Amino acid sequence: MAEDKYNLKNPAVKRILQEVKEMQSNPSDDFTSLPLEENIFEWQFAIRGPRDSEFEGGIYHGRIQLPAEYPFKPPSFMLLTPNGRFETQTKICLSISNHHPEHWQPSWSVRTALVALIAFMPTNPNGALGSLDYKKEERRALAIKSRESPPKYGNPERQKLIDEIHEYMLSKTPPVPQLSPSQALEEHPTNSDGEAQANQQDSATMVAGNGLPNPVVGDRAVEEEPLVLANANPGTAEMGVRAAREIPARESSNHPLQRPEMRVQRSADDRLFTWAAVGLTIAILVLLFKKFMKSSGHGAVFMDGS
Repeated sequence: MAEDKYNLKNPAVKRILQEVKEMQSNPSDDFTSLPLEENIFEWQFAIRGPRDSEFEGGIYHGRIQLPAEYPFKPPSFMLLTPNGRFETQTKICLSISNHHPEHWQPSWSVRTALVALIAFMPTNPNGALGSLDYKKEERRALAIKSRESPPKYGNPERQKLIDEIHEYMLSKTPPVPQLSPSQALEEHPTNSDGEAQANQQDSATMVAGNGLPNPVVGDRAVEEEPLVLANANPGTAEMGVRAAREIPARESSNHPLQRPEMRVQRSADDRLFTWAAVGLTIAILVLLFKKFMKSSGHGAVFMDGS
């Protein structure tokens, strides 16, 4: 790298060169990133898809543009590999990007930002700028395709760096895991199974007393927390991101305790109503019979006999 062409007294240049050395001396299997030879403010990177997600096994390339005021102002990010979560060749909106300078902290680094970007991949896009919301099977197909070849972008210098990064990540990233039959059925349930599962989730998420549903994953409710940004030193892998905090689902046994008593009381009321109706019917029939006997000339005999 042609360090002599830059002013080494410039705070941004000093910080960037420091991060380059740190990235090379402490490589990660989850990501890699290096600046261009002729412009250390432009970095090419690649991240591997987060584990236990539809992105697992994918290799996703992108570009980071550092501002002249770095690290006091945040960088911008752009994905180059189709992934189903972020648009390609579009500046994406994240709390670590230049779209939210109020969240950026000078102690954060390129490494910190890449760790955060990986964590953002499986989160809900919520309509953020540059975000996509593809189905899981579509994202999984893109993850498989991302391994075939690196994206084509920019001049030969950029492309050479992209190709080198891709070869490195390909050697570090396991293949996209195959779906087991049970997982395939979960992602593509039949109509009856899907309806049964939906009905089960609807009934399981109802809260006694108000009937309001809580989102549930498996047997644990999920409560989304707002984005929390944690302090991170340069070269660390700590980053606060939007996450789903799991809380124990309310026990269903707490709610239906009074329902048997209600059913017993309702059954007793039904029997009482039935007997009252029978008695009223008999009384009406007796009156009609008396009236008939009287009109037919047997009334006196009937009355005397009674």
